[in-house]
Amino acid sequence: MRHNPLSALALAGAFFCASFSAQAATIDVAGVPLEERVTVAGSPLVLNGAGVRYKAVFQVYTAGLYLTAKADTTEGVLGNSGPKRITITMLRDIDAAELGKLFSRGMEDNMDRAAFSKLIPGVLRMSQIFAAYKKLNKGDTFTVDWVPGTGSVLTVRGQVEGEPFKEPAFFDALMRIWLGPKPADWQLKDALLGKARSSNRP
Repeated sequence: MRHNPLSALALAGAFFCASFSAQAATIDVAGVPLEERVTVAGSPLVLNGAGVRYKAVFQVYTAGLYLTAKADTTEGVLGNSGPKRITITMLRDIDAAELGKLFSRGMEDNMDRAAFSKLIPGVLRMSQIFAAYKKLNKGDTFTVDWVPGTGSVLTVRGQVEGEPFKEPAFFDALMRIWLGPKPADWQLKDALLGKARSSNRP
């Protein structure tokens, strides 16, 4: 069988294009590769925005927000009726129980007292899940997926943690940690809304 140099060239070109596409399908945020597109509950999502959570001058974690359609306001994100995902990757070792407490406080700070009180059972369960890990190490990732009709699915280090948090208000409260009127990091809020990249922070 004769070797066809044109076929070999075409194959090499196809391989190059595939490799280039694979490389172009992720963005780098503080050394963490984030996919530009993911699938949640059978629905394709796009990366709405991504950035870095800072505490003083220290990088704590990267965050990426995925939606079915891009939104540049908090109302637009919360009003999106399809699946959603927030993904967090640690940039330093951190006490997991303390992180759970910070998230709980962030939810409480961005809600009225009556609304928050209805979510306390879910907030306590989330805190217990993080406390059980004791420590999250640099490079560890967890995600929270909102799946309509199912609830919020928490996955830590690739392991789904318990039953979904069924209340739609629970996922919205989580989103307000980063997107609410008192966000954890204002530059990260802008980054998640696609307005800036907080990883470029001086």
